[in-house]
Amino acid sequence: MDQAATLATDHLPFRRSQVRSAECGVLRTSDDFNADGSSRHIVRASRRSSPKPSSHKSEHLPRELFERPAGGVDACDTFLPMDRDSAFALLREYTHNESLVKHALAVEACMRAYARQFDPANEDVWGIVGLLHDFDYDMFPTKEEHPYVGEKILEDRGYPPEVRRAILSHAEYTGVSRETPMEKTLFACDELAGFLTACALVKPNKSIFEVEAPSVKKKMKDKAFARSVNRDDITKGAADLGVDLERHIAFCIEALRSVAGDLGLAG
Repeated sequence: MDQAATLATDHLPFRRSQVRSAECGVLRTSDDFNADGSSRHIVRASRRSSPKPSSHKSEHLPRELFERPAGGVDACDTFLPMDRDSAFALLREYTHNESLVKHALAVEACMRAYARQFDPANEDVWGIVGLLHDFDYDMFPTKEEHPYVGEKILEDRGYPPEVRRAILSHAEYTGVSRETPMEKTLFACDELAGFLTACALVKPNKSIFEVEAPSVKKKMKDKAFARSVNRDDITKGAADLGVDLERHIAFCIEALRSVAGDLGLAG
C-alpha cells in the first residue's frame, strides 16, 4: 500500500519508555531524545488504582490527548512499557464477557497485520492498542464512562499518551480526532472485526475460513443482520485508511484466520 512508504521516521525525535511493576505501583523511566541529540532521563511513579466510575467529559481529558501526536501523523514513536502478557492480564481483569475478549483478540489480529505493512517496528504497540481498545467496556459500558474510565486506568498503569489517545479516538463522541495510521486503523478494524465474526457464526461450520470478502460486502446491505454493527463506520474507516473496502475486508479476514482457534472460529 502506498501509505507504507510514508512511515519513515529517521528524522523524527523518538521516545523509549519502560515500566517496572512493584507492589506499591508502577515505576516509569524514559529517555527522551531530541533531533539535536540531547536527552533527559525521567522517572515517574504512580499508584495502581482503578478510578471510580464517574461522568468523564471530553473537556476534562489532558490537552496532550487532543494535540497532534509527537511522532506526527505518519509515525508511532511509542515503545510500550509492558509486554503483551501484561496487557492481556489487564484485559482479563476488567473484561469477563468471553465475546468481548474474543472481539479484543480479533481487533488485535487485524491491528498486528496492518502494522506489519505500515509500521513493523511497532507491531506490539499496534497489537496492544487493539487488544485494549474496549477493555473497560464490560464494566463501564455507557458513553459517559467508556472509553474515559479505561483511559484513566491506562494512565495510572503507565501506558503512554500515544496508546491512550489512539484508544480514545476510536469512539467518535470523545472528540479526539484520528491522525496517525495506528488510530485510523483501529477505527477501520473495530466494527469490521465484529461484523466478520457475525458472518462466520452463521456459516454451517461457524468458521472464518468459510467467509469471503464479496459475500461480506453483500451482507453489509442486509440491515437486519448484525444490526448493532455500524456499517457507516466500516465504510468510513476503510476510506480514511485509503484502502478499497473489499480489499480491507479480505485483509481482515486473513488476519482473523490467523487466530481462528482463539476466536472459536476454526470450524
